[in-house]
Amino acid sequence: MSKPTKAIPRFKNDAEERAFWESQDSTVYVDWSKAKRAVLPNLKPTTKTISLRLPQHLLDSIKAAANARDVPYQSLIKVWLQEKLHG
Repeated sequence: MSKPTKAIPRFKNDAEERAFWESQDSTVYVDWSKAKRAVLPNLKPTTKTISLRLPQHLLDSIKAAANARDVPYQSLIKVWLQEKLHG
C-alpha cells in the first residue's frame, strides 16, 4: 500500500540538509515500505588511534610473540583484545 509523500526540498549544503532531517519525520517524505536493504561490501570499519602506555618488558614480550607468529605486534594486540572481549 503506497501512501502519498511530500516532495523532499532542495538544500544549499549538507549542514542545511542535516538540520532539516534532524527536525522532520522522514515517513512524511519517504515511503519506507518500498525501501530495499543496501549492501556496502567495500566499507572498512572506522578506527581510532589511541595511546597506550605499557611497561617495556610487556611490550617486548608482545613483540616477540608477534614475531613468532609473523604478524605486526599492533595487529596481534587487536586480535587478543577482540578474543578477550568476546571470548
